Amino acid sequence: MSDKSPKPQEPDTDVHDDPDEPAFEWMKPASSGATSAAGNSAPADAATNAQPASTTGSQPAASTGSQPESRAGSQPESRAGRKAAEAAETEPEPPLFAGSSPAGKPTGGASHSEPLPTSALQVRPPEEEVARRNAEREQAAKVKPLAPRIFQVLLAIFFPIILLVLAVRAVASPLFLWIEYNRPGFPGDGYGFSTEDRMTYGSYAVDYLSNWAGPRYLGGLVHEDGNQLFKDSEVSHMADVKLVILSSFGAGLLLIILSFIAIMYLRKKSDGGVRRGLFAGSIVTLVIIIGLAVLAVLSWQQFFTEFHRIFFASGTWTFSLEDTLIRLFPGQFWVDAGIVIGALVFLAATVTFILTWPTRRRRGLGAKSADANEAADVEAEAADPTKESAITKR
Repeated sequence: MSDKSPKPQEPDTDVHDDPDEPAFEWMKPASSGATSAAGNSAPADAATNAQPASTTGSQPAASTGSQPESRAGSQPESRAGRKAAEAAETEPEPPLFAGSSPAGKPTGGASHSEPLPTSALQVRPPEEEVARRNAEREQAAKVKPLAPRIFQVLLAIFFPIILLVLAVRAVASPLFLWIEYNRPGFPGDGYGFSTEDRMTYGSYAVDYLSNWAGPRYLGGLVHEDGNQLFKDSEVSHMADVKLVILSSFGAGLLLIILSFIAIMYLRKKSDGGVRRGLFAGSIVTLVIIIGLAVLAVLSWQQFFTEFHRIFFASGTWTFSLEDTLIRLFPGQFWVDAGIVIGALVFLAATVTFILTWPTRRRRGLGAKSADANEAADVEAEAADPTKESAITKR
């Protein structure tokens, strides 16, 4: 006997009025990440939570339970469902940053967009590129600026000239004149000049070479007998000698100033530049002075004649034995003057050569620590190419 009495009607509830109710979460559209999980659990949920769609009771409960599920899967009726469906149909906005989702979260899958500009910092370049960069930096570190080299060359050239001018100035002085006239073995004057006369008249001639007086400074001198002490030809030659001496002194003073500037520059810009310039200059000076000494020893007369031909016109520097210049400055005087000039230049160049010799301590002063720092920079950059080493900063 079947019970045909109508079943009590369930209250009419609208599941769409309160979409936030947890009991109706199953009716909301499933997300893409939970589609598979919802598909697996849908039959069990549908069988358990099946509700009749109508109050007539003409259809079984099992059949009515599938209608809400199919209706929810085909057309969402809640406000949240419709918004989700509309958002799914519209095209997603392009992400602001590469490798991230439109919502601003990084995507887990592969991205076809361009990499970020800073992404290259995270990628180590090939070993060949790292080696090439290191080689270029080392080559750039080894290349020295041109200006310090120029000042070193100028200092090496100026050094022998300055020494020669200073030695000439030491000889062209009353002190050397007094030493010469009073030294043993110096030839006397066969025409009547005593040592005191030589010292007096010779001092006039030496002073004339370094002062700004005119030719009358010597032309107005007279002997005890009232005759003119120096002939006009002698005064003319002394004027030529004065021009050469003052020009050499002026050039020497200019070269001293330029050398001082070069030294100040090299001390600031080049470590050891002053030492290298003076060392090269001492070598040049020694070579020149030794060569001139050899020529003078082989033929002093020829050497003396060629020297006068360079600075004076022919016929203006030859005199007779009774002339005042020859009586005051005989041949032995010029031999001794040449020896003193050569000895002073040779001594100064030798001392400079010894003091600037590139010993291990002078060459390695500060070089060991600098090399260690450069090696550390290269190793640090090889480990992390994004860091700028001290070599590139130079």
